[in-house]
Formats: sequence, C-alpha cells, structure tokens
Amino acid sequence: MRRFNQLLDQTFIYDRWILISSLILIIFGLLMVSSASMVISDQLYHDPFHYLLRQLIFLVTGFGIAWVVTRIPLHFWEEMSFVLVVLCFVMLLLVLVPGIGRVVNGSRRWIHLGFISLQISEAVKLMAILFLAGFLQRRLLEVQTQLSGFIKPLVCFGLMGVLLLMEPDFGATSVIAMTVLSMLFIAGARLLPFLVILALVMVGMAALAITTPYRLQRLTTFLNPWGHAYGSGYQLIQSLIAFGRGGLFGVGLGNSVQKLFYLPEAHTDFIFAVIGEELGLAGELFLIALFVILVVRIIYVAQEALKKEQWFGGYTAWGIALWMAFQVFINIGVNIGLLPTKGLTLPLISYGGSSLWVSCAAIGIVLRVAYEVENPSVHMLPARMRQRVS
Repeated sequence: MRRFNQLLDQTFIYDRWILISSLILIIFGLLMVSSASMVISDQLYHDPFHYLLRQLIFLVTGFGIAWVVTRIPLHFWEEMSFVLVVLCFVMLLLVLVPGIGRVVNGSRRWIHLGFISLQISEAVKLMAILFLAGFLQRRLLEVQTQLSGFIKPLVCFGLMGVLLLMEPDFGATSVIAMTVLSMLFIAGARLLPFLVILALVMVGMAALAITTPYRLQRLTTFLNPWGHAYGSGYQLIQSLIAFGRGGLFGVGLGNSVQKLFYLPEAHTDFIFAVIGEELGLAGELFLIALFVILVVRIIYVAQEALKKEQWFGGYTAWGIALWMAFQVFINIGVNIGLLPTKGLTLPLISYGGSSLWVSCAAIGIVLRVAYEVENPSVHMLPARMRQRVS
C-alpha cells in the first residue's frame, strides 16, 4: 500500500485535474476513432483496425512527447521562442514548394515524412503561442504602454497568416488570429488600438471569405445547406441527420449509420457528429464538460503563474487554453451547422498524428507550467541550475 501511494504521488507530481481530464479525452477519442473509422478502414485497407492501430501509435508517441516536454524547464522555451517563430516561417514556406508540400483536398498543408504526413499548421499554432508568450515576457511594459509593442507581434503574425492563406488554411489562420489578439488583450494592451486592429482583422477575414469563390460557397451553403443538398451542403446535412438520429442517448456505440460512407471525414473533422449519433446528447454534453474542465483548469494555472509574476508560463498557458477553446468551439459549431466548414480537428479526439502530437505537447507544457507554479524555487533558479533540478 505504501508503494502504491508513493507511485500515486509521483504520478500526480503535475496538476491532476489537467492530467486526468486529458487522459479521459484521449481515451474517449481513441474509442470514437475506432468506432467511426472501422467501415472506411475496411473498405480502403481491408483491415477494420487500420486507423485505430495508427491512432494508437500516434497516442503512444504522443505520451512520449508529453512526458519529454514536462521534463523541459519553461526557460528553455522562453530562450527558444525566436528560433521557433523562424522555424514556423521556414516550414510554412517549405510546404508551399511543389514536391515538398503535399496536396490533399485542394490544400497544400502537409509535408510527407515517410510514415506520416505532418500538417504544418498544427505545429505553427503551438509555436506561435510560445513566441508571443516570450515576446510578452520581454516586452510586457511596451505592449501595455506603447503602440509599437502592440503592432510588432501583429506584423509577424500577419505575415504568418498570409502564408497560411496561401495553402490555403483559413481555419488555422482564424484560430491563430483569435488566440493572438486574445493574448494581447489579456496582457493589457491599450483598448483603443486593440479595438481598431480587431475591427480591421474582422473586416479583412470577412473580405477574404466573401471575395474567394470557394469560401463564399461555403458561407452560403452553411446558411442554407438544403439548397445544395447533393453538392456543397451534403456534408453538413449528413452531420445534422446524425444528430437527429442520436436523440438524447444515441443509437449505441458502433451503431452509427452516417459513418457508413454517408458522412465524409467521419473520423476526423466530423467525429463529433458520430459521437452525437451513437451516444446522443448525453455523450455530447459529457465531452463538452471534459473540455470545459480542462480549459478552466488551464486558465486557473495561467492565473496562478501570472500572480507569481511567471509571465512566460502564465501567458503560454493562457494561449493554449484559448487555442483549445476556440478550436473546440469552431469544430462543434461546424458539426452542428452553427459555423461554416473550416476543416479543423477536435483536439485530443479526432484522428491524426499531427493534431494529437501537438495537443500532447501542449498539455505537457501546461503541466510544466503548473509544476513550476507549485515549485517556485525551480522557476527562480538560474537557467543551468534549473535544468539540473528538473
């Protein structure tokens, strides 16, 4: 019994609320990926467990990534923040090069690495947060008192957004823009310039959505999918049918009809619709509650870090919480017809190595923030000594 208690204490050396909620979400996601992908996996690969086995490999390696990240002091990421943003631009440029970037469904978002195709925009989201948190650590007073402190990061992220739109990836651009602006607002940027830039960003995104034919089609389809029932509105209609069939308690795990080649991307972007059909409103609310617990706890950790003037850790945790909240909201909004289709995964749930690896890395960083908040002596040590202690 004593050994068990010691093992339990070692397991929860990091924040147990974040750890447990993340684990439940990941396990729940693995179960739903298995259910949603069996039919299409059998059709494409003659193996009903092809996607499940790959997701299991992604999961095991994701756990490894998270564990490694929890052992890295936050000071390392702070010092590497500029290198990370340079790496972002390099990868965003590489993915646009024919022969390097891989085109899927008309978008050049992936770099093929043999066993897996890495979706660059997933990694960029996390690295952008780390860069901005590092900038706020160094230039917090400038951000709060001078217009230059507000404009400098926006110029950088504006260029990043242009490269993302060239793929094109409007969904990732929207998530990054909302996260960056929210982080600057939380950091205390002056209200008038913030409102002006926010208005310009909203107008710019609206103009992009309206002036680009395929985005305009998505927007009009989202408003009236039944007018394009066998065209651009087909996917949304099948998703709504899934929710309608699910009712309060669903048709039962594994009994979804919409995943039988009616609902495209059932195991990725539209996995929430399969959850709604098989587990009903009860399953949807359970999943949403888990995300709320995770996001609220991360915000709590972020606020505790800021109270102790651990600016980098606090703003990093805030950024990760905002990113996850925005992406969950957009994914669910798309599935239920509240928002136009964006092509964004449901974090920790949807199938995909890039999304799961980056999400696990983000959770690992947040766990490290929580650890350094509870152990301020580690945070206050010089860089070399911090690494020895950790």
